[in-house]
Amino acid sequence: MRAAISDAHDYILVYAKDKEKFKEVRNKLPLSEEQAKSYKNPDNDPRGPWTSSACTAQAGHETASQFYTFVTPAGREITLPDSLCWRFTKERLEEEIAAGRIWLGKDGKGVPRKKTYLSESSGVTPWTWRTNKEVGHNQEAKKENNAIFGSGNAFTTPKPERLIERIINIATNPGDIVLDSFLGSGTTAAVAHKMGRRWIGIEMGEHAFTHCKVRLDKVIDGKDEGGITKAVNWQGGGGYHFYELAPSLIVNDIFGEKVINPEYNADMLADNEYLIIACRSYDRGIEKAYKNIAVKKIPHMLLSKCEFGRDNYDLNIIHPLEYDEEDCDE
Repeated sequence: MRAAISDAHDYILVYAKDKEKFKEVRNKLPLSEEQAKSYKNPDNDPRGPWTSSACTAQAGHETASQFYTFVTPAGREITLPDSLCWRFTKERLEEEIAAGRIWLGKDGKGVPRKKTYLSESSGVTPWTWRTNKEVGHNQEAKKENNAIFGSGNAFTTPKPERLIERIINIATNPGDIVLDSFLGSGTTAAVAHKMGRRWIGIEMGEHAFTHCKVRLDKVIDGKDEGGITKAVNWQGGGGYHFYELAPSLIVNDIFGEKVINPEYNADMLADNEYLIIACRSYDRGIEKAYKNIAVKKIPHMLLSKCEFGRDNYDLNIIHPLEYDEEDCDE
């Protein structure tokens, strides 16, 4: 059934533990070719091409020094409406004009505009709208998937590598760790690897083997020619560790009691193996021994008394009590 109004966009949820800190460390985006073309040099400024922005701002958080009548070098008086103020004090604006960093129009009578030079640009502040021309679209993602896995084994909801590249570019730097706890077809890990980031991917489905591993092996072998490969000049290399999650150590038995999983035996739990478990008591200070995770060691005394492979609570009575028949009659 065709939709009344078709969706032409997707959403990306952005979360930061500290919004202000993220604002300080997030990266700007490089200028696109179209954005670079907007830089001109009509006055032959020796600093090179520039673009301009208004020297005015909305009134509301201003100081008294930002309200004044400005007279251009050509003699035109400019008085702003009450809703606006100047971005700079009068003295600062005159300094910028003297330094050639203010554009006043070809006749020198225009409203001042601040120059921003292409040579000094640190990039563009990321914004919320990203066109498919910049970051790809779902059809592009499906073509990338088909090229890796074949059309008969393609993942159902892939994301284009260019989109993931944009996100990683904004939020990380080379060497940072990228986490994808729902790895899917491995797009995030593949892009992070090509971009020189470390990564952790988690996937519970079978596609951890059929898609994620297959894709990352091709990336490492230099056999993945799609996505951002050419854009970042990826030639292959690197590696990864593949781990499978072990069964839970503690499970409920048929009586609802907590017991050691029968998939484990004493040999598996001995020999200085460390486990992540919940317990009622432990040696003081052990919770501080490891920086990132809490680890506990199962005491050998406990191991020697554990009965593996038992699913009942039959009492092991070695010396039963003996009663006299007379005592029983009473």
